[in-house]
Amino acid sequence: MERTPMPEPLRQAVHQLVSEAVMNCQEVLRYTEPDVSHDWKRMTLYRGTDAADTLDMTSMLVAAYCQRTGMAMDTLASYLQTRQQRSRAAGPRDSDRHELAGMLGGPLPPENDDNARLWFSWGQGYAEGGLMSTADEQRLFTEACLHGLRARLCDDVDALDSYLPPHLAQLARKVAEVLVEPQPATA
Repeated sequence: MERTPMPEPLRQAVHQLVSEAVMNCQEVLRYTEPDVSHDWKRMTLYRGTDAADTLDMTSMLVAAYCQRTGMAMDTLASYLQTRQQRSRAAGPRDSDRHELAGMLGGPLPPENDDNARLWFSWGQGYAEGGLMSTADEQRLFTEACLHGLRARLCDDVDALDSYLPPHLAQLARKVAEVLVEPQPATA
């Protein structure tokens, strides 16, 4: 494996784009809270697609560098996982609709459609408490970091209590407190 470090301008661009994507991810989480329920559909879609597009830009910059330095196209396509790619323009797939039906108690797909039943069962798992019903430590910490970071950047740490469950607000507050810039000592 090659040991050449990432060129500094590319590294800076990647850091900037990932930071932007993370902030968009925090907004996705923010718009799931009850106090902004009037805008949740529009804003979760906007910010989710903004995050995806920003990470896509990040990947394409790195891919352009790889191409420039002579990486074979089949290797690049493999690294970009192009077989997994799908366009949002096509809208939700049947699998998305089956999974949602499972989550929301919709009708069971036909018996002879194993693929549809698999997606339906994934959705049921979310609804019935099997899949991520109880937030694990890693998920809670990630959410707390995102909310705490945003609260610190917006200088609105007190707002955390107004839209987060108490245990998550407490964790986010701790993250925000750590992010306070130390002030020089005065004599």
